[in-house]
Amino acid sequence: MPKTTRLEPEIIRVGVVIVLGAIMSILDTTIVAVALHTLSHDFRVDVSTIQWVTTGYLLALAVVIPVSGWAIHRIGAKPVYMISLVFFITGSALSGLAWSATSLIIFRVLQGLGGGMILPVGQSIMARTAGPQRMGQVMGIIGVPQLLGPILGPVIGGVIISNTSWRWIFFVNVPIGLVALWLARRSLPATSGDRGHRFDVLGFALLSPGLAFIVYGLAEVGSRGGFHGAAVYDSLLVGLVLSVLFVLRSLRAPEPLIDLRLFRDRTFSLASTGIFLVGATLYGTMFLLPLYYQIVRGDSAWLAGLMMAPQGLGAAMSMRAGGLMADRRGPRAVVPYGVVILALGTFFYTQVTATSNYWLLGVALFIRGLGMGATMMPTFAASYYNLTHEDVPKATSATNILRQVGGSLGVAVFAVVLQTQITRHAPAAALAIQAGRIDANVSQLQAVAAAFAHSFWWSFAVSLLALVPAVFLPNRGLAAQRSGSIAVPSQPESPS
Repeated sequence: MPKTTRLEPEIIRVGVVIVLGAIMSILDTTIVAVALHTLSHDFRVDVSTIQWVTTGYLLALAVVIPVSGWAIHRIGAKPVYMISLVFFITGSALSGLAWSATSLIIFRVLQGLGGGMILPVGQSIMARTAGPQRMGQVMGIIGVPQLLGPILGPVIGGVIISNTSWRWIFFVNVPIGLVALWLARRSLPATSGDRGHRFDVLGFALLSPGLAFIVYGLAEVGSRGGFHGAAVYDSLLVGLVLSVLFVLRSLRAPEPLIDLRLFRDRTFSLASTGIFLVGATLYGTMFLLPLYYQIVRGDSAWLAGLMMAPQGLGAAMSMRAGGLMADRRGPRAVVPYGVVILALGTFFYTQVTATSNYWLLGVALFIRGLGMGATMMPTFAASYYNLTHEDVPKATSATNILRQVGGSLGVAVFAVVLQTQITRHAPAAALAIQAGRIDANVSQLQAVAAAFAHSFWWSFAVSLLALVPAVFLPNRGLAAQRSGSIAVPSQPESPS
């Protein structure tokens, strides 16, 4: 059997294009977090209003992801990827030029419509280009923005806000996006569409607003500090009803928007569950950590963002090795150990106090990053384990929706837990935090730190829960598969 540890130049060129586009999209899920206070002040609106700058983007991501699989079939992966970049670049430029909170929210939605398709389409291109025997390696390449984006976003956002206008948070995407667009035109393999595929209009009409209502309801839970109010219950109820109707529709439709029949495959279902849970603990914890450093420790946005860096370093060190090991020996040889390491790093934060040692916190986050790098990309690769060439776009769309919804759910639930704990055990501090400050009272700070520690227990529990599907993943390398494995050409497709 030929060695497959080295990737051909064609695959590397495609990977560079995909990473450039994906990192912009993922960075923008977190880069704005440290700017919300500045935006609230500049536009003279309260924080609950300006939060929709982030929520609107997440809603757009969730709504547009289901379209990617059909669009790849209909007009080809390369055109869809380039169109997504155009939407994202345009939305970024307009967001930087926004004159009010309302205009910024609208432009962020436009940006999200492009960003939501960049990653799943890019993953599909990489999966088709590289072939089954290198799925772990290529997932490691495009996993760089997925893992580093949420970590580097707050750092970059803090640096920009500290040194220039918040508008450059969006303007910085424009030159990078134009370079990615030019490289995509030159480097991506040409693909043709298949006009025989029909768009599932009814499925889209059910799923997209269903996801939007669920994400909106969860965002309102975070804003209100609990499951109360008509907006929360009505949104979640409508979202769940529409989602159930979508499931019933998809099981009968000849060409559903998301092929739920993929979940009949045991490995795909296990990997998808793991992706959902890892997404929840990744984004949920990335929501908690900057708040802990800014509220409890009184750190600046720049320093709070910088404290996220150890996780990125750990992930970068383990990601490629985890992908190679999964290719050779199977995901079960990697993912369960990665989950245990991830949970161990998270456990340290369940003991956090108002005076916890920064070095200990950094080491714990580095350990968490090692586990994340050894977990996420091999799990994504495992989801393709038994799939055919035609199933790749459908699977990519489904797994990215699960990751996005898992992340949204993690943020919302952890926000509810944190707010409830602070309100219950430190009501005076809760009012001070809402006003954008916290008094330097030792007992208050300790109470708020205890609320964060309690919230990290939830992240720890989600991490351990991901161990359940991990131990049942395949124990053979993907390259060893013969019958029923993903039928993807090892070289880029030639123009038709």
